[in-house]
Amino acid sequence: MDILGIVQQSLHQAQGQVEKSAQRIALAGMETASAPTPTDSVSLSDGMVSLLSAKNQYDADLGVAHTAAEMQKQTMELLA
Repeated sequence: MDILGIVQQSLHQAQGQVEKSAQRIALAGMETASAPTPTDSVSLSDGMVSLLSAKNQYDADLGVAHTAAEMQKQTMELLA
């Protein structure tokens, strides 16, 4: 099992969530070709919750990566 590969995939998903949330927040209330009148179709509080969720996912993923590296280091020391 490749823990760091799983962590990398999860970090990539969190990055996608951040980008999507930031784009939706940035476009909130703006006129578009499909909606000529400004519509606030995204709640800013929902956007912030999504961004904070992605931050928490980043933090958890980095913690897993750190723990995996420490476990690998300890294993190598035991084998030496």
